[in-house]
Amino acid sequence: MKERRFDEELDSMNKELLKMAAMVESSIHKSTEALKRQDSGLAQSVIDEDREIDEEELKIEEMAIDLLALHQPMAGDLRFITTGMKINAELERIADLAVNIAQMVKELAGRPLLKPLIDIPKLTKVTQRMVKDAIDAFVNRDQDTAKQVILSDPQADELRNLVYEELVNDYIIKDGTTAPRAIPLLLIARHLERIADHATNIAEDVIYMVQAKVVKHHPEQLDNNGGV
Repeated sequence: MKERRFDEELDSMNKELLKMAAMVESSIHKSTEALKRQDSGLAQSVIDEDREIDEEELKIEEMAIDLLALHQPMAGDLRFITTGMKINAELERIADLAVNIAQMVKELAGRPLLKPLIDIPKLTKVTQRMVKDAIDAFVNRDQDTAKQVILSDPQADELRNLVYEELVNDYIIKDGTTAPRAIPLLLIARHLERIADHATNIAEDVIYMVQAKVVKHHPEQLDNNGGV
């Protein structure tokens, strides 16, 4: 009976993590869509909905602590719970970064864009794919998908750097009056790159959960044949 209750509580925590992930993916989508449309109202909805995500994070954390305290799980179940706690925290940080993007969109609202958005949409696409794949890797216990997320992180870094170089060298340095419109775009690129970093952290956590192998800070442990 005790084992059955434990399994039910473990399943409940898994479902709440999936709910949290869906909420966070929605937050990223809305914030980046708000940027594309220059939609201040949509940006505000991201900010308003963040409280619900914060509450969900606390709920999952309490569920995990109860599972650890009441059932003292071992081996794979213990890795799932501790990894779930870490992923929960990573998702909440991603949601905070989506809020930061939304705040920058509101700051830009009503002003003409400094330049057509080219590299930021590319970075957005990479970042959204990384988050989705990291979550899918967790759901499916898929270490190969997790590996691909980790290997995508340099692409996000490169796109962020391209945004920085263009905005700083071609605009701010040449004409300081462009700074108020350039800096929010710089910050948006930074927030998107940080979201990619958190997706990478989730992917590393998935590999640990599946294989009990730590690859954080050790990318050389990812082999060239899709394994770890």
